[in-house]
Amino acid sequence: MKAVVFHGIGDIRLDDVKEPKIKDATDAIVALKASAICGTDLHMILGTVSGMQKGTILGHEGIGVIEEIGKAVRNLTPGDRVVIPSTIACGNCSYCRSGYYAQCDNANPNGPDAGTAFFGGPKSSGPFDGLQAEKARIPFANVGPVKLPDEIDDDQAILLSDILPTAYMGAENAQIKPGNTVAVFGLGPVGQFCVACAKLFDAGRIIAIDTIPSRLEMARSQGAEVIDFSAEDPIKAIKELTSGIGVDRVIDAVGVDANRPHSGPAAKAAAKEYAKEKEKIAPDANPKGGNWEPGDAPSIVLSWAVEAVAKAGTVSIIGVYGEVDSFPIGDAMEKNLTLTMGNCNHRRYIPHLIDLVRSGSINPAEILTQREPMTSAIEAYKAFDKRKSGWIKVKLEPAAQTSLAA
Repeated sequence: MKAVVFHGIGDIRLDDVKEPKIKDATDAIVALKASAICGTDLHMILGTVSGMQKGTILGHEGIGVIEEIGKAVRNLTPGDRVVIPSTIACGNCSYCRSGYYAQCDNANPNGPDAGTAFFGGPKSSGPFDGLQAEKARIPFANVGPVKLPDEIDDDQAILLSDILPTAYMGAENAQIKPGNTVAVFGLGPVGQFCVACAKLFDAGRIIAIDTIPSRLEMARSQGAEVIDFSAEDPIKAIKELTSGIGVDRVIDAVGVDANRPHSGPAAKAAAKEYAKEKEKIAPDANPKGGNWEPGDAPSIVLSWAVEAVAKAGTVSIIGVYGEVDSFPIGDAMEKNLTLTMGNCNHRRYIPHLIDLVRSGSINPAEILTQREPMTSAIEAYKAFDKRKSGWIKVKLEPAAQTSLAA
């Protein structure tokens, strides 16, 4: 079967690989109908999240049809159409039972303190082969996959696997109260859903910050007040929009390098700082013989978040970070801020989000801008990384499909 495979930093390929087989009684084999490209995938490819093993299949977003089940899977039947949560959890430990599926004690074979287990990640996360493939083995299938109703089509369903639950958790962690003013930094797919989810939590005003025109326009179409940080100082603009007070809540939907600035003073400053650290972060980010040329440098959103939020406010960090050299903890303490963060507990939110999609409260397909055949996965990754105009969320399909208009 075909799959998108990691061969080294800056080097991914569409390979022929062996089909997965049942290993444990709680496994299922899913024939994938669709996967997707996520900013987190870029972290592994660029080396800003380290520890990827050569030969690992990428991708942690997927929907498909159950093909085979282990003898301990009693809630699914071959032929069921399911959405697969990006994180893997056993369902039995105290963390899973409390809804903290990302902190499962049993799913990660590296041990209970090793961190979140998820598909297509580094050695520290399992590793588990990912979902950018024609078929996948799903561990703990008696807990993870959720059956999809017929009313939810594939375009909507693929966004329920990761980014909509992630955004919903980001909004929930921000502790948004009705009438609050909320700033969302980073308007990639998760950021767009953070805007939508802030509306579900009855935010009074939403200020959305990015520099890519198509992203800003999508956020504006959702009713957000937009700021292009390459054209103006985002902190100054936020203070002007809030009579000098700042926002009540901030959601950082950027992470270590997912939404890099491309131009303007802020971009140049960030690029200069990134250049100093590049050798330490990913010295071989574009090795000879690789097929990847990374995009520009990361922005300094963590500092902006602390500056932008009002005293006694909340900063919710949902963008993915590895190690960072500094964080303005003194400023955060001086302002009595609440900081929340963490990997998404996908399985906790997916059933509720399915209900919201069925009721018409949210239509996740509005964020999907491209459908690409898996055979075009490498080119699609490059376009997504370069922030090509209109490329907000990319769905990969095993069968060739016509791309949506940008």
